[in-house]
Amino acid sequence: MALLRSYVVFALISTIIPVMTLAKDFVVGDEKGWTINFNYQAWAQGKDFRVGDKLVFNYPVGAHTVFKVNGTSFQNCIKPPANEALTSGNDEIVLATPGRKWYICGVGKHCEIAGQKLFITVQPQSSSPSPAKAPSTVQMQSMPYSSKAIKDTVNYQLFFGVLAARVTLSLAF
Repeated sequence: MALLRSYVVFALISTIIPVMTLAKDFVVGDEKGWTINFNYQAWAQGKDFRVGDKLVFNYPVGAHTVFKVNGTSFQNCIKPPANEALTSGNDEIVLATPGRKWYICGVGKHCEIAGQKLFITVQPQSSSPSPAKAPSTVQMQSMPYSSKAIKDTVNYQLFFGVLAARVTLSLAF
Protein backbone atom coordinates (compact mmCIF):
# COMPACT_ATOMS: atom_id res chain seq x y z
CA MET A 1 0.00 0.00 0.00
CA ALA A 2 2.84 2.42 0.82
CA LEU A 3 4.43 1.64 -2.55
CA LEU A 4 1.14 2.42 -4.31
CA ARG A 5 0.89 5.76 -2.49
CA SER A 6 4.48 6.64 -3.40
CA TYR A 7 3.82 5.78 -7.03
CA VAL A 8 0.61 7.85 -7.14
CA VAL A 9 2.30 10.86 -5.50
CA PHE A 10 5.26 10.63 -7.90
CA ALA A 11 2.93 10.34 -10.91
CA LEU A 12 0.93 13.35 -9.77
CA ILE A 13 3.99 15.50 -9.17
CA SER A 14 5.53 14.59 -12.52
CA THR A 15 2.22 15.38 -14.24
CA ILE A 16 1.51 18.70 -12.53
CA ILE A 17 4.95 20.33 -12.41
CA PRO A 18 5.55 20.50 -16.21
CA VAL A 19 2.19 22.16 -16.86
CA MET A 20 2.75 24.94 -14.34
CA THR A 21 4.25 27.06 -17.06
CA LEU A 22 3.59 30.75 -16.72
CA ALA A 23 3.46 32.73 -19.92
CA LYS A 24 3.35 36.49 -20.05
CA ASP A 25 1.60 38.77 -22.46
CA PHE A 26 3.69 41.87 -23.10
CA VAL A 27 1.74 44.79 -24.54
CA VAL A 28 4.44 46.55 -26.54
CA GLY A 29 4.69 50.14 -25.29
CA ASP A 30 2.25 49.44 -22.45
CA GLU A 31 -0.64 51.96 -22.58
CA LYS A 32 1.08 53.95 -25.37
CA GLY A 33 0.98 50.92 -27.64
CA TRP A 34 2.84 50.65 -30.95
CA THR A 35 3.39 54.25 -31.97
CA ILE A 36 5.97 56.76 -33.17
CA ASN A 37 8.41 58.72 -30.99
CA PHE A 38 8.52 56.13 -28.21
CA ASN A 39 11.68 54.53 -26.82
CA TYR A 40 11.00 50.83 -27.26
CA GLN A 41 14.52 49.87 -26.20
CA ALA A 42 13.94 51.55 -22.83
CA TRP A 43 10.55 49.81 -22.63
CA ALA A 44 12.14 46.39 -23.27
CA GLN A 45 15.04 46.91 -20.88
CA GLY A 46 14.76 44.76 -17.78
CA LYS A 47 11.91 42.63 -19.15
CA ASP A 48 12.45 38.88 -19.13
CA PHE A 49 11.13 37.60 -22.47
CA ARG A 50 10.80 33.82 -22.53
CA VAL A 51 9.78 31.21 -25.07
CA GLY A 52 5.99 30.93 -24.83
CA ASP A 53 5.47 34.60 -23.97
CA LYS A 54 3.45 36.77 -26.30
CA LEU A 55 4.05 40.25 -27.72
CA VAL A 56 0.89 42.27 -28.35
CA PHE A 57 1.18 45.25 -30.70
CA ASN A 58 -1.78 47.64 -30.22
CA TYR A 59 -2.30 50.54 -32.64
CA PRO A 60 -5.06 52.14 -34.73
CA VAL A 61 -5.68 50.08 -37.87
CA GLY A 62 -4.06 51.74 -40.86
CA ALA A 63 -1.78 53.95 -38.76
CA HIS A 64 1.05 51.40 -38.38
CA THR A 65 2.20 47.92 -39.33
CA VAL A 66 4.42 45.32 -37.71
CA PHE A 67 7.15 43.49 -39.59
CA LYS A 68 9.41 40.83 -38.13
CA VAL A 69 12.86 41.47 -39.62
CA ASN A 70 16.49 40.42 -39.24
CA GLY A 71 19.22 42.48 -37.58
CA THR A 72 20.38 44.18 -40.78
CA SER A 73 16.85 45.15 -41.82
CA PHE A 74 16.27 46.43 -38.29
CA GLN A 75 19.35 48.66 -38.30
CA ASN A 76 18.61 50.00 -41.79
CA CYS A 77 14.80 50.02 -41.48
CA ILE A 78 14.43 47.84 -44.57
CA LYS A 79 10.80 46.81 -45.05
CA PRO A 80 9.99 43.27 -46.17
CA PRO A 81 7.30 42.71 -48.86
CA ALA A 82 3.94 44.25 -47.90
CA ASN A 83 2.25 40.83 -47.72
CA GLU A 84 4.41 40.02 -44.66
CA ALA A 85 3.00 42.93 -42.64
CA LEU A 86 0.80 42.45 -39.60
CA THR A 87 -1.97 45.03 -39.86
CA SER A 88 -4.82 44.10 -37.48
CA GLY A 89 -4.12 46.81 -34.88
CA ASN A 90 -4.01 44.08 -32.24
CA ASP A 91 -1.24 41.83 -33.53
CA GLU A 92 -0.10 38.98 -31.30
CA ILE A 93 3.23 37.25 -31.77
CA VAL A 94 4.04 34.16 -29.72
CA LEU A 95 7.74 33.98 -28.94
CA ALA A 96 8.31 30.41 -30.09
CA THR A 97 12.11 30.21 -30.15
CA PRO A 98 14.94 31.70 -28.08
CA GLY A 99 17.24 34.31 -29.59
CA ARG A 100 17.23 37.84 -30.91
CA LYS A 101 14.00 39.23 -32.39
CA TRP A 102 13.56 42.47 -34.34
CA TYR A 103 10.34 44.30 -35.26
CA ILE A 104 9.76 47.50 -37.22
CA CYS A 105 6.87 49.62 -38.47
CA GLY A 106 6.65 49.73 -42.25
CA VAL A 107 4.54 52.87 -42.59
CA GLY A 108 6.29 55.87 -44.15
CA LYS A 109 9.46 56.78 -42.26
CA HIS A 110 8.14 55.63 -38.85
CA CYS A 111 11.13 53.33 -38.39
CA GLU A 112 13.85 55.60 -39.80
CA ILE A 113 12.81 58.97 -38.38
CA ALA A 114 10.39 58.23 -35.55
CA GLY A 115 12.25 55.22 -34.09
CA GLN A 116 9.32 52.82 -34.27
CA LYS A 117 11.28 49.62 -33.90
CA LEU A 118 11.80 47.01 -31.20
CA PHE A 119 14.67 44.64 -30.45
CA ILE A 120 14.40 41.94 -27.78
CA THR A 121 16.26 38.82 -26.73
CA VAL A 122 14.09 35.80 -25.94
CA GLN A 123 15.39 33.38 -23.33
CA PRO A 124 14.57 29.65 -23.28
CA GLN A 125 11.47 28.69 -21.35
CA SER A 126 12.37 28.41 -17.70
CA SER A 127 12.09 24.95 -16.17
CA SER A 128 10.34 26.33 -13.12
CA PRO A 129 8.05 29.33 -13.00
CA SER A 130 9.61 32.41 -11.49
CA PRO A 131 7.37 34.85 -9.68
CA ALA A 132 6.71 38.07 -11.54
CA LYS A 133 8.04 41.24 -9.99
CA ALA A 134 5.34 43.38 -8.46
CA PRO A 135 5.19 46.83 -10.04
CA SER A 136 6.28 49.66 -7.81
CA THR A 137 3.81 52.30 -6.67
CA VAL A 138 5.26 54.74 -9.20
CA GLN A 139 4.76 52.24 -12.01
CA MET A 140 1.20 51.54 -10.91
CA GLN A 141 0.35 55.25 -10.95
CA SER A 142 1.85 55.77 -14.40
CA MET A 143 0.17 52.67 -15.85
CA PRO A 144 -3.55 52.78 -15.07
CA TYR A 145 -4.06 49.64 -17.15
CA SER A 146 -1.06 47.73 -15.83
CA SER A 147 -2.93 44.44 -15.70
CA LYS A 148 -3.37 44.81 -19.43
CA ALA A 149 0.27 45.71 -19.97
CA ILE A 150 1.82 42.58 -18.51
CA LYS A 151 -0.33 39.82 -17.22
CA ASP A 152 0.60 36.39 -16.05
CA THR A 153 -1.59 33.79 -17.63
CA VAL A 154 -1.61 30.36 -16.13
CA ASN A 155 -2.32 27.67 -18.70
CA TYR A 156 -5.62 25.88 -18.38
CA GLN A 157 -3.50 22.76 -18.13
CA LEU A 158 -2.61 23.75 -14.59
CA PHE A 159 -6.27 23.89 -13.59
CA PHE A 160 -7.04 20.55 -15.20
CA GLY A 161 -3.81 19.05 -13.84
CA VAL A 162 -4.78 19.99 -10.29
CA LEU A 163 -8.33 18.76 -10.87
CA ALA A 164 -7.01 15.43 -12.19
CA ALA A 165 -4.66 15.17 -9.23
CA ARG A 166 -7.49 15.67 -6.75
CA VAL A 167 -9.66 13.09 -8.48
CA THR A 168 -6.78 10.61 -8.66
CA LEU A 169 -5.94 11.10 -5.00
CA SER A 170 -9.55 10.69 -3.94
CA LEU A 171 -9.82 7.46 -5.95
CA ALA A 172 -6.45 6.09 -4.80
CA PHE A 173 -6.99 6.59 -1.09
